[in-house]
Amino acid sequence: MGLICWTALVVLILDQGTKMLIQKSLEQFQTVPVIPGIFSFHYIVNYGAAFGILRHQTALLVGLTLLVLVATVRYRKEIARQPKFLRWGLALGLGGALGNLLDRLRLGGVVDFLDFHFWPVFNLADVAIVVGVGIIVMVTLRREWQEKRKRGME
Repeated sequence: MGLICWTALVVLILDQGTKMLIQKSLEQFQTVPVIPGIFSFHYIVNYGAAFGILRHQTALLVGLTLLVLVATVRYRKEIARQPKFLRWGLALGLGGALGNLLDRLRLGGVVDFLDFHFWPVFNLADVAIVVGVGIIVMVTLRREWQEKRKRGME
């Protein structure tokens, strides 16, 4: 569990640090262009989940995050036996989920600030969650592919 805890902690610190910096530097709804027309810092509070879905369902989102935390603790021995890459993906997702959980408990919503203009505004926790889930999916699909290939050779 060391890899998971340390990785999740680093993600959590980076996420909360960047959010605090944005909150101290910008007013809510303020935009600062970094690459005009392409990328800006745009401070908003998202009261939903990804893309604003489940708007004002804070209790549900907090509950789901706590469920993931409880499951991670409950199945820690099984998780420890999984490939390192899968555990790393879980750690990224967990760190991101914790970052957004802290915002929801503190503000009732999540601080978002990365704006690529063609995509909804997001934060580092969201990046960690997406990358973590992507890694878990890739490892799982690869494992299934290897098992099918092995069965085909028998």
